[in-house]
Amino acid sequence: MVVFAVTRKDSTPFDGQKPGTSGLRKKVTVFKQPNYLHNFVQSTFNALTADKVKGATIVVSGDGRYFSKDAIQIIIKMAAANGVRRVWVGQNGLLSTPAVSAVIRERVSADGAKASGAFILTASHNPGGPHEDFGIKYNMENGGPAPEGITDKIFENTKTIKEYLIADLPDVDISIIGVTNFTGPEGPFDVDVFDSTSDYVKLMKSIFDFESIQRLLTSPKFSFCYDALHGVAGIYAKKIFVEELGANESSLINCTPKEDFGGGHPDPNLTYAKELVARMGLGKSSPQGEPPEFGAAADGDADRNMVLGKRFFVTPSDSVAIIAANAVQAIPYFTSGLKGVARSMPTSAALDVVAKNLNLKFFEVPTGWKFFGNLMDAGVCSICGEESFGTGSDHIREKDGIWAVLAWLSILALRNKDNLNGEKLVTVEDIVLQHWSTYGRHYYTRYDYENVDAGAAKELMSHLVNLQSSLPDVNKIIQGLRSDVAKVVAADEFEYKDPVDGSISKHQGIRYLFEDGSRLVFRLSGTGSEGATIRVYIEQYEKDPSKTGRDSQDALAPLVDVALKLSKMQEFTGRTAPTVIT
Repeated sequence: MVVFAVTRKDSTPFDGQKPGTSGLRKKVTVFKQPNYLHNFVQSTFNALTADKVKGATIVVSGDGRYFSKDAIQIIIKMAAANGVRRVWVGQNGLLSTPAVSAVIRERVSADGAKASGAFILTASHNPGGPHEDFGIKYNMENGGPAPEGITDKIFENTKTIKEYLIADLPDVDISIIGVTNFTGPEGPFDVDVFDSTSDYVKLMKSIFDFESIQRLLTSPKFSFCYDALHGVAGIYAKKIFVEELGANESSLINCTPKEDFGGGHPDPNLTYAKELVARMGLGKSSPQGEPPEFGAAADGDADRNMVLGKRFFVTPSDSVAIIAANAVQAIPYFTSGLKGVARSMPTSAALDVVAKNLNLKFFEVPTGWKFFGNLMDAGVCSICGEESFGTGSDHIREKDGIWAVLAWLSILALRNKDNLNGEKLVTVEDIVLQHWSTYGRHYYTRYDYENVDAGAAKELMSHLVNLQSSLPDVNKIIQGLRSDVAKVVAADEFEYKDPVDGSISKHQGIRYLFEDGSRLVFRLSGTGSEGATIRVYIEQYEKDPSKTGRDSQDALAPLVDVALKLSKMQEFTGRTAPTVIT
């Protein structure tokens, strides 16, 4: 057994180590600066109560992006030095973000210990590689991201840090499953490398009817395609879709995790999931052969999802509404009913209409999964989602990309249970069109302006807030631009008072609400690693079934025009077009 000593190393603060909605994200070159990662990790240990560190079990893993393996070894040594009892590491350092949440909540060691938290190494949907992005975030014992009370404390600590603790341990081989034992000044310390998929797969099997999904996936009439974009989802896709559910391995694309995501951008949207989009018949050129019935993609850490039908895109806002509307019938976990539903403020109001019709509790929260976590811990929310391709439920405290795909496959399996041998399957498109005819359609688009000068972005947002002081003036500007757009009846900066803990989150996005139920929302996003990202959300509600089949961009064109001119987007940012349109 290796005996280790602990050293206190002097350090000085770095500017800007403020965790955003999903931890600290910066370029790899920033993280590789001497003591940069060490400072943040020590600041996190110092922000936690002693019982979450001394003698505790923590998880350390991530999406496998470049610099993860180095970071894991550093965190193991710092955990040992800070008195942690054991560290759990997914084999090869791989655990999806939803799997980390499942491991914290479900996994029990031989001596009955459970994890009190986790360092997750991911920058989610951002690119990876030596000159790309790295990230780190801390999740709590409920499996969810650290609340603002903790992240604020971490940030304060980073501004005053003078030293960090580190043990002189050798590197641990994280490619081999097994336990490595050490002993130090505070007693034994273990590193337990375990199978990255087992806890998560077991949880999924307890939620869904795998037999009914298997009948669908193995039917000659049903075809399927899943794109992991070379992120960590690949290891779960092989285990669940191929080994457990019997899909052909050929239905998986880009399912080998790579440190640089194969040079791509691991963001499951119509812009970046090019190969899947082409295979599903939604690309610019026609696909080779008939597209599959169902397609899906994940981001780098597998918490986001995109769902596609044959030549058909399902918006994330519609996706969560459709899952909620069908969950009780299609998913065994929800048989006894839904406790409530929630969406992030920028997400379309499609879920609101379902909640009203089904008489469910409904919550509108700021962007950031931790807000959903509070509602779930209080037992008032079963299903939730956000427009940025995040969907999930109270089985864990993170959004969950593979869960969303299994939910859709469950709905398809239910709708097709009597016609797998019939002439025609009920398709993804059929399910969405039927939903619109019942609940109405929320035409919806999001414009992202990435890496905008931070000063210019702030000026644009201030301009929008100032405009809100006089709605008659706003309506005068709008009528001068487009006579076919309804009046603005309310405008504000979204503020949220958490019904569970009473905390207040201010400045969560600027809203313009129109007489006909349409909305414009403007937000600065906290998930990029440099510059600012301005997100513009544009939504038009249509109840008339004869008008729910229009092309989305056509239906939204008048509101898009108003959004860009009202915000003076080009004047402030110099941009004539968005980086991404969803």
